[in-house]
Amino acid sequence: YFLAASGIEEIIKHFRQLKPKTLVIDSIQTCHSPEIKSPPGTTSQIRQTAAHLVQIAKLTNTPIFIIGHVTKDGAIAGPKLLEHMVDTVLYFESDTQYPFRILRAVKNRFGSTNEIGVFEMTGSGLVGVDSPSSIFLNERPQNLAGSLVSATIEGSRPILTEIQALVSTAVSGGIPRRTTLGIDRNRATLMIAIMEKRLRLNFSNKDIFLNIVGGLKVVEPAIDLALIAAILSSHLDQVIPATTLVIGEVGLTGEIGRVNMIDQRLSEALKFGFKKIIVPQGNLSSQSSGNQGLKEISTLQELAEALFS
Repeated sequence: YFLAASGIEEIIKHFRQLKPKTLVIDSIQTCHSPEIKSPPGTTSQIRQTAAHLVQIAKLTNTPIFIIGHVTKDGAIAGPKLLEHMVDTVLYFESDTQYPFRILRAVKNRFGSTNEIGVFEMTGSGLVGVDSPSSIFLNERPQNLAGSLVSATIEGSRPILTEIQALVSTAVSGGIPRRTTLGIDRNRATLMIAIMEKRLRLNFSNKDIFLNIVGGLKVVEPAIDLALIAAILSSHLDQVIPATTLVIGEVGLTGEIGRVNMIDQRLSEALKFGFKKIIVPQGNLSSQSSGNQGLKEISTLQELAEALFS
């Protein structure tokens, strides 16, 4: 049932008559209450209309989805009070270059905010993706320097993601660029500084571009080692075998730190046919330590040998 109305009283009136199992409001910025004299979208209007919706949801035990506008930066437009009034805040992220959509929770009073849902836009609408790893690795190029796969964790779900790096000579006299897509720029800059210090490399005249393929955003430090490996591959122009996967956090001293949920990451990697998996020293559990394809390293100095041998 569709209702073309923006007045909150009229919406609630029809809600009580129809008694729907779910109510969707699109959007909260266009709703208004006659009790408030300010125009729709203002702080007072959003507070009043949201309060009415929260009250009716709790009285009737009905889930209500409130759609809100977002800014160019991707944040919810308007006052932050709307986020405080509701139980869950979900962002529907997308990249115009890819048909994939990611549903991510940034607030959840009744569950984890680390879980994500991956969807694909098809001719018949959005379809859930049961195996995100297969989507993100579907068209991975072969035998090209600067490409590498790592295993990340989103909530309780392991996802294999391709990391691409491009190292090129900067324009003479220009400031070297550090461009990242899907990766925290500060984290990437830190990894580059560690490489310069611990591996004695000079990137002062190099532009470095980093990308997570598929429009996915990764924030966990378990991809640190994979970032360094991809940069090293592009810098040396040496191809990393397509069946190699790298997992590990990197500290300021160049040591390789352990990551959590290692068994889930390894299981996903082995399922997709990866034959050499580089992991932090001492991170393997007893059930996975017997696999011949696992290579444990403890420092960055061991990385190049493990990658290209």
